[in-house]
Amino acid sequence: MAFDLTDYAEAIDSALAEGVPCVVATNGENGIPDLGFKGSVLVFDKDHLAYWERTRGQTLENLRKSPGMAVLYFSRTRSKMLRFFGEATVIEDGPVRDQVMARVVEPELNRDPERKGAAVLLRVDTVHDPFGPGTLHRE
Repeated sequence: MAFDLTDYAEAIDSALAEGVPCVVATNGENGIPDLGFKGSVLVFDKDHLAYWERTRGQTLENLRKSPGMAVLYFSRTRSKMLRFFGEATVIEDGPVRDQVMARVVEPELNRDPERKGAAVLLRVDTVHDPFGPGTLHRE
């Protein structure tokens, strides 16, 4: 069954404001996963999630070495848990970076006053929605 990520936009785009920032998982050193909270995760379009990588730390370093990424969203209030899996692209400049930056929630963007961050675009191949239709794959 195919998916359209815009169906999840209301929940994902409101995550930080609702106190449930998404957790991003990347491939760390020696195959050990690395996890980090990302308050700027948003639904970019029907196929992609995006976020503003303002820390330029371990997550960014991991993505430069290996593009595999997962995103976890969980909200008791919405009774929703979602896991997204795919390959990420780090975008340092250009119109897509500008589009992501323009959509990032203000509290996250304010933590990068010099706008040195990068956009990360995750092409989602699999969505696991256990309280909904189950596991969905890109067609």
